Amino acid sequence: MLEQAVLFVVSFIANTFSAFSGGGAGLLQFPLLIFLGLPFAIALATHKIASVALGVGAMLRHARERTLTLRLSVEMLAFGVPGVLLGARVILDVPERIAQTALGILTIGLGIYSATKKQLGVELALRTTSATTTLVGGTGLFMIGVLNGSLTSGTGLFVTLWLVLWYGLDYKRAVAFTLVWVGVVWNGSGAVVLGVLGEVQWNWLPALLAGSLLGGYAGAHLAIAKGSAWIKRAFEVVTILAGLALLAKVFF
Repeated sequence: MLEQAVLFVVSFIANTFSAFSGGGAGLLQFPLLIFLGLPFAIALATHKIASVALGVGAMLRHARERTLTLRLSVEMLAFGVPGVLLGARVILDVPERIAQTALGILTIGLGIYSATKKQLGVELALRTTSATTTLVGGTGLFMIGVLNGSLTSGTGLFVTLWLVLWYGLDYKRAVAFTLVWVGVVWNGSGAVVLGVLGEVQWNWLPALLAGSLLGGYAGAHLAIAKGSAWIKRAFEVVTILAGLALLAKVFF
């Protein structure tokens, strides 16, 4: 019971911050699973499955705001899901130390970049739709999808920043798209592949799923209430902390 309680509390806190900042639930949740004794591959598959509940919780809250558009939703699914499936298959053959070091460095870079761009994502500035913007945007989503399927945490943050940088969304709208489509469909696709090809700690999932679902709803509510300026700061803090945590785990 104590183990289940710890899993629930950490999952709730991690997913509340993730739903508010646009990603990074694995900053606390994934390392906890390894700390409690799970091997990397089993912890990854278990975390991926639990993360789907984060998207469901956030979707329940964001659905009331009607912030999602059909065109961008279709692009995120059409380009992102194939990347996720590819990445989930590849990660089983990639050394753990290399994967986590690469992700840590990339994640820190996201936070620093956003912090140096004071007006980035504060206001909506949609890019004109064309075949070129769709192709470039889709390629970016596919590449991030590969990372999402293969690496442990923080890739939702990559999607959030890509939606702000390329598509011109503000952070509030970008977080909504990330939580719903990355949280539910991308993570769900990766979870299926990892669950079939690897192993899952099934008896830990009830507590993790409950924490993710409630945390996703709570974080989405905070994001809607506070707006893009607050989300931008939270995004920068979470990305830098997530990257440092991953590097610390590798080298210490």
